[in-house]
Amino acid sequence: MKKHVIAAALMAMTAVAAQADTLAKVKSAGAITMGVRDSSGALSYTLGDGKYAGFHVEICQRIIANVEKAVGQKLEVKYQSVTSQNRIPLVQNGTVDIECGSTTNNAARQKDVSFVNTTYVEEVRIAARANSGITSIANLAGKNVATTTGTTSVQLLRKHERANGVDFKEIFGKDHADSFLLLESGRADAFVMDGSILAGNIANSKNPADFRIVGEVLAVEPIAIMVRKDDAAFKKVADDTIAALVKSGEMNKLWDKWFLQPIPPKNVKIGLALSESTKAAWANLNDKPAEDYAKK
Repeated sequence: MKKHVIAAALMAMTAVAAQADTLAKVKSAGAITMGVRDSSGALSYTLGDGKYAGFHVEICQRIIANVEKAVGQKLEVKYQSVTSQNRIPLVQNGTVDIECGSTTNNAARQKDVSFVNTTYVEEVRIAARANSGITSIANLAGKNVATTTGTTSVQLLRKHERANGVDFKEIFGKDHADSFLLLESGRADAFVMDGSILAGNIANSKNPADFRIVGEVLAVEPIAIMVRKDDAAFKKVADDTIAALVKSGEMNKLWDKWFLQPIPPKNVKIGLALSESTKAAWANLNDKPAEDYAKK
């Protein structure tokens, strides 16, 4: 019995070690799995029929092209829809090789996964109906505030200095589209989330003029592509790809394409200008967590 237990333990350890070598894993499988989101604004979203698009999706496609060079073969690219709740476990257990959604890089998550150098610095904001009278955190007293399960946004709202004494009810959407539907249907008075996600959902709503992004910036957070922990070789391919995109000016072109030009499927503009915080992250590429940004 002991021999069987030891053998099983060794097999489990070997499986974990193999998963940490993503280049070897994808070469052996002849395939790589990209974790994508269904409704993360212009960062990552579904086009239907198993197709996905967005700023982070395209960056990941560029990374995968360089992974193919590194392993010396063409890879089948598989798309796996992930949620705020399951994205980290699916990276850890090897189901997803690279997660290309809208994940905040923070110290707690760095214990479980690694992040590629920051490609986008987000401002967490509040979305509300244009006629709601909500213009700041203070107006949320007694209101229903939506957020997406597994995200950090309402935690940030509660910690904000202007939220002191503001009592509101938190309600949860299973994903960002569901959270926006809570606002759109009147079940929520506000939706707290990353500004790009709010802008993307408003732009794609039935009546975009009915909604607006309001109030104080709740937090500034680095958003990054996620990979398995302790996999230096795979992370280097990803980091080098991003560095090359920045150096060539291609990263600016990708921003323009996804945030300032009409995007499929409805050919609407998100209209989100490149922020000074994101420019600074590109000028000094790093994988620092959100806590480092909060120190400023």
